[in-house]
Order: sequence, then C-alpha cells, then structure tokens
Amino acid sequence: MRILHIVHQYPPDRIGGVELYTQAISLELVRRGHAVGIFYRRSAPGRGMDHRAEAGIQMFVVWDGVLDPARRLLANFGDAFIQEAFARVLSEFRPDVIHVQHLMGLPISLLSEARRRGIPLVITLHDYWWVCLNAQLLTNYSGEICAGPRGYWNCARCMLARAGRPWLWPALPFLAGLAAWRNRMLRWGLDAAQRIIAPAVFVREWYVAQGLSERKIVTLPFGVHRPSHLSPSRKEGEIRFAYIGGLAWQKGVHVLVKAFSEVSGNATLWIAGDETFDPAYVAYLRALASPKVRFLGRLDRAEVWDILAQVDVVVVPSLWHETFSFLISEAFSVGLPVLASRLGALAERVRHGVDGLLILHGDVRAWREAIQQLIDQPEYLIHLRAGVQPPMTMEEHRDRLERLYMEIICEDSA
Repeated sequence: MRILHIVHQYPPDRIGGVELYTQAISLELVRRGHAVGIFYRRSAPGRGMDHRAEAGIQMFVVWDGVLDPARRLLANFGDAFIQEAFARVLSEFRPDVIHVQHLMGLPISLLSEARRRGIPLVITLHDYWWVCLNAQLLTNYSGEICAGPRGYWNCARCMLARAGRPWLWPALPFLAGLAAWRNRMLRWGLDAAQRIIAPAVFVREWYVAQGLSERKIVTLPFGVHRPSHLSPSRKEGEIRFAYIGGLAWQKGVHVLVKAFSEVSGNATLWIAGDETFDPAYVAYLRALASPKVRFLGRLDRAEVWDILAQVDVVVVPSLWHETFSFLISEAFSVGLPVLASRLGALAERVRHGVDGLLILHGDVRAWREAIQQLIDQPEYLIHLRAGVQPPMTMEEHRDRLERLYMEIICEDSA
C-alpha cells in the first residue's frame, strides 16, 4: 500500500503525542514494506515546500508564514498555496489511502481534494479539536471543563480570552458565527472519512454524543514499542514517582507538586518536560517544589525509557479529559503502576486498586493521601505492580491498522 499521513506539525520542529505517534506508526508501516509519506506544515517565515526522505519515509513539508492562534484558525478556511502544494504531493506520491492525524493550521479543503480524486480517508481523533477550538475541552476564561459548544457563545468567549482581549465583547456575535462556520466545515471532513479512529471508548462515546455516526467510528488503542534492552535499576528503600510530559497548566503538574510538598517519608518526585514551552508556569512549579522534587528537563525517547527503568510509580494528574496517554502505556509496558486523574480515557485505562489509583482531578488533598498511602504501605505498591497487564504493542496496533486500511480501500473500489 501507499499511505500518506497528514499531520499539523512534526519532529524536530514540535514534539508531542500526535507527532511521535505519526512518526512511530510510519516507521512500522515502512518496516512492513509499505510506501509511506507524511505531509505537514511548518511554522516559518516566507513560503515554500521541501521534499526529503527520512528513514524510508517520504517527507513533504510546506510552510506559508509563521502561525499564531488567529492564523492557525483561519488556515482551516483555506490557503491556496498549501492546497496547491498538497495537490502536487497527491499527483507525485499517488496514495492508496490518506490517514489524517491532525488538521490544525491546515485547510479542510485538503480532504475535499482527496475525495475528488477518489482516495479513501481515515481520521484519528487525537483530541477534541474537531469540535473544540481549544482541542482539550477547557475554557480559556475560567479553566473549567467544557461540555462542548453552547450556541458557540462560549467558543467566542474562549477566543477573546485566548487573545487576551476580553473587553472586545461586541465582537462575540461575529466570533460565534466564525466558530459555527468552522465546525460545519470540520463536520463535513469527518463525514467524508470512511473510518474514524478513537483511541478510547470515552472518546468514541463523546463524539457520538456530538452527533457523529456511530457506525464509522472504531475504537483502536495506540500501541507502544518497548526497548528490548531495558532493565530496572530502582533504588531500594526510596519510592520514586515520575511525571513525564507537557509542563502546562492543564496537565495538572502544580497539583502534583503541591501534594508532594506535604507528604512525609523516603520518596522523591521526578518531573521531566520541556521547560521552554511555558517558562512562567515552570517558574511557578519550581517555586512550589520542595527539595524532594527533581526537574529533569526535556528528555529524548531513550532517556524516557531510562527514567522509567529507575522509578516505582508514574503519575498523570491531568485537569482535562485526556484521550489516551502514551505515558500510561509506557509505564504499563515496564510493569509500573499509575496514579491518574479520574477523567476521560485515564479513568478507562487505569483500574483503580488493581494496576493503579484513580484520584479526583485538581484535589491536592486527595493526591497527597494517595501518594502517602504508597509511601506508608510499600506492600500495596507491590500489589498494584502485580496487577499491571502489558498494553497493546505497536506491532499489534500496526496489524489492526493495516486491516482497516485494506477494508476501506476495498469498500471504496467496490
């Protein structure tokens, strides 16, 4: 097969869950003998396009100016240069199937061009962006979890708050209309896909509740590739907790740091993440931290696995409805229990009292009590570790994805 992925950004420009998954599954598909291409947008001055080969993957990168939140939104309505570049890629690469990982900052017309040429589409729901401008169902004006658009007035309030201009309230009707127009376009894109992949049942049910066809959404968890050489090197007597991920408010790291500053006993908390993304938030975390908290900075993939080999517990204190959490899969693949917020897919992935603990999100006291319990009762930690089951491997995920691709190609040609 010839498979083309569309993603909003890609390493080394940006590194996140969507980007790393796109890279990992592309490499797996190449190993299986498929021809794989990746089309993505770079935020950069000027205008241009580059084509290169990277580890057997054909990389098609396009740029049309530096992206700020406003330009990222408006790009969905159209960008002639990117549309023309994509048309050239389709003519050159000739994909049998297109897999959309993310369209943030890209025109929705890319999908209409694909369907015009009769190329079947798969879309993965990595977050809530297809309905929520913020992608994470958190309001910019109050930090609360949002149920979705309410006449799009709440979406307009989020747009003003994000722009730092809440006083421009007379623009609310226009912005609400813009948000509604955006969502109608994106809904067309979802309807144009032959299959839509949800990484968790929670995500599938949420989108179905928003009116998406239940028939075409399949639940397919992401896979994880565990290094074969990994060997535990944990420190006896000390219990090490680790957070690895984004250092941003919605990740709830401040809740974790506050809770950890109040626990007693021989324990440490390791925090790994890019400290340049939100320096003010990182400064806040450092000010909250006790001497038992260690900041490790940004890690590469090998370093992530090295840290997981040294710790006893992984923590995921998110304040939003996470759609999967690759970190949980990585933790489970090396036999580590997980403390996670009782939210979204996290509550689906962690079995309370079996392979981890589910804790009320944002509740410092609840997090402190859960952490203290594991420090005071090391035998309970052993019990949780014994309950951990291996997650789906990347090879298993790839095989199921291959079958899905073949199904829709056959359906589309029938």
